[in-house]
Amino acid sequence: MSGTQKVLLVTGGSRGIGAAICRLGSKAGYRVAVNYASNQEAAKALVAEIEAAGGEAFAVKGDVGKESDIVAMFEAVDRAYGRLDAFVNNAGIVDVKARVDEMDVSRLERMMRINVVGSFLCAREAVKRMSTRHGGSGGSIVNISSAASTLGSPGEYVDYAASKGAIDTFTVGLAREVALEGIRVNAV
Repeated sequence: MSGTQKVLLVTGGSRGIGAAICRLGSKAGYRVAVNYASNQEAAKALVAEIEAAGGEAFAVKGDVGKESDIVAMFEAVDRAYGRLDAFVNNAGIVDVKARVDEMDVSRLERMMRINVVGSFLCAREAVKRMSTRHGGSGGSIVNISSAASTLGSPGEYVDYAASKGAIDTFTVGLAREVALEGIRVNAV
């Protein structure tokens, strides 16, 4: 494949919405980095599926709740493809249904570390590679949000809803911050 072919990295790319994004990205002509946290078999199966359909992909392990894993994941993409054109902040968690008065601090810290802090750190690494300010040629960042951010998910996942509300606000701020550096930032 050509060295100028665009590259897409999707966190949480081995299953569900992330896997669907990886498939669509490959069909659109992107080389795809499929991130996974623990399910290596699912990631390998998706890579094999993309390759069987004529695409190019590789699996990259990394827990978005750990800064060192995030940095290593982006460095793996650098080594494999030498560029990054599109990034999807998809990885996230939800916990068992619970009311706020039933939640403990470890649940809340885990939710915010993975869904919010992890998304910030991943976007930081994407911006460092895409921004014209840093020598990049631009790109696109998509943050996965949820209707829960406006509905609040009472009696179920108020913590998850709050984390997605943070993602919505983060998207607006980051979009305005890097717009003149060739990066488009959206949430879906």
